[in-house]
Amino acid sequence: MARPYWSGQIQISLVQFGVSLYTATESKSQISFHQISRSTGERIRHQKVLQSSAENDESASAVEKDDIVKGYEYSKGQYVLVEPSELENLRVPSKHTIAVSQFVNLAELNPEYVEKPYFVVPENDAQAEAFAVVREALVKSGKAAIGKVAFSGREHIVAMAPAAGDNRGMMAYTLRFPNELRNAAEYFRDIKETTINDDALEMAEALIAKKSTKFDLSKFEDGYEVAVRELVEAKIKHLPIPVDEVPKPRPSNVVNLMDALRKSIGTEAPAPRPAKKPPLSENDAPAKGIGLINAPAKTPARRKSA
Repeated sequence: MARPYWSGQIQISLVQFGVSLYTATESKSQISFHQISRSTGERIRHQKVLQSSAENDESASAVEKDDIVKGYEYSKGQYVLVEPSELENLRVPSKHTIAVSQFVNLAELNPEYVEKPYFVVPENDAQAEAFAVVREALVKSGKAAIGKVAFSGREHIVAMAPAAGDNRGMMAYTLRFPNELRNAAEYFRDIKETTINDDALEMAEALIAKKSTKFDLSKFEDGYEVAVRELVEAKIKHLPIPVDEVPKPRPSNVVNLMDALRKSIGTEAPAPRPAKKPPLSENDAPAKGIGLINAPAKTPARRKSA
């Protein structure tokens, strides 16, 4: 197993237990590029040199790694130096403890705020009981725990929820702060208001029903990387370079919406109006929030022994 990305305590009021966070994602790209001089074919190396030497076109040797320190520019050309040890000793309680400040419904966690997922496991067997009790309570309540954690040079809002399926672990999702998300109104406010045609809406619903299936991520692959690999292999073997033969769609190409919908669902006649379903109860209503945090199926209540 990989080394934990962060280890510390989860604190809920007076309840406290140790956990480890593991990065849940990894890059699977097998194609990487280097910067090469077009004229000589040599690889380009980047060196860290003094700014004064670069500005004066002076030749300078690279600055040694141990001689590089972080600096904050508080005035033009004036820096205050910050040592790594000083950053390590910052008074930030969330470096070591995720203090849960509240619990929220899973549906309240909008997907646009999710930054990165992590696996959460008990730090050791001694922590497993408290971990399991809290996880089961989250399953039964349909809630996520919200707190803050500090790593990678900043403090993050974090949401923790039970892992979906039969897994015994939990997931943690770092969340963006509100000021990190651009104002949606600036992008959506100029969208033209239109009147929805009932027949077009019915056919669009029929098209969605026709194309609906269980979501399976394993059926998807990175088509861009496949194309890049084909390009690289063709150049290595001195074969013709594969090119995109599909013409770009013309922006001015206006398609009749009704005809396109009829052809898409494979009928020339208007689609039958779907029967109206009774309104969902509060317990049956689908979650409108994050789709990545899936609430596991609630376990049936245990019978009390006589």
